[in-house]
Amino acid sequence: MASPQYDYSRLQACGKDVFISAQVEIRRPHLVSIGSHVAIDYGVYLTTAAELGDYIHIAPYVTIIGGEKGLLKMGHFTTIAAGSRLVCASDEHLGEGFVGPTIPAPYRDKVVIAPIVLENFASVGTNAVILPGVTLAEGCVIGACSLVNKSTEPWTIYAGIPAKPIKARRRDKMLAMARELGYLK
Repeated sequence: MASPQYDYSRLQACGKDVFISAQVEIRRPHLVSIGSHVAIDYGVYLTTAAELGDYIHIAPYVTIIGGEKGLLKMGHFTTIAAGSRLVCASDEHLGEGFVGPTIPAPYRDKVVIAPIVLENFASVGTNAVILPGVTLAEGCVIGACSLVNKSTEPWTIYAGIPAKPIKARRRDKMLAMARELGYLK
């Protein structure tokens, strides 16, 4: 028996060979476009706009927050592992006002809103946290349980709190396979 699936007609755009669990909450589906060969698993919670490329996997219980003005962009061949948190908008918590989306605007703390971008071939490990404005460069990998508060360098593996570069990542084989699939010249 096939798993129940999300109502794709609610999305701004949706490619082919897409699986989105019926137990996914997409708060603003009219702001979400999805490429082809994409799987979004049980328990994913998305409140932002999203632009997803091809060959993407978002694993169970990933949270992507930031409201209507937030944005997640995922290039081709990208993944987000289980339990990760991507924060596209956040209160500064510096005491300039109260914190939280229910507070009237004149009384709120400053809110930082900036897109999170995963360039082609980037991957986020289990239970990682990515903060507003971070770009994960092409081929970058974030280790499990890491906190990423700054953009990364291409084809580098990062880990820790805060995440720091720990090793270069091989790229030649991945680029050759993407070329075979027609994604590179």
